[in-house]
Amino acid sequence: MAKYFTQEGLDELKKELEYLKNVKEKEIAEALRHAVGFGDLSENAAYHHAKEERKKLLDRIIELEQTLRGAKVASKEASGVISLGCRVLLNCDGEKETFQIVAPEEASITQNKISCQSPLGKCLIGKIAGEEVQVKTENGCLKYKILKVE
Repeated sequence: MAKYFTQEGLDELKKELEYLKNVKEKEIAEALRHAVGFGDLSENAAYHHAKEERKKLLDRIIELEQTLRGAKVASKEASGVISLGCRVLLNCDGEKETFQIVAPEEASITQNKISCQSPLGKCLIGKIAGEEVQVKTENGCLKYKILKVE
């Protein structure tokens, strides 16, 4: 099954994979070679640390390759309907905030990118400007008015 991303998110994943394969993998290989030079590997903390880092790196490379293999760029609806990749201006209790709806792997609250699978993201998908949505939170319900969809 294909996973959908924004073009920006897909580009970031490709950039990360390239960095891991071309830079990080060489750094870890060098750290392993250096640690082997310390002698007895059974009690060599630097060697064991480098091996663990290499395993994490290879796991992440495999994960990225699998994700990218089935990845597709989501096309935004031209009709003003909120879908993956759209930016939405919301009003909640007089506070206006803009969010971009993205794939879960792209989500970053510091960049105002919310997952399409988050409670707010799920409520917004398929809606248009002028509609209101309610999101249940631990502290009750929040009402959002959709002001603009880009």
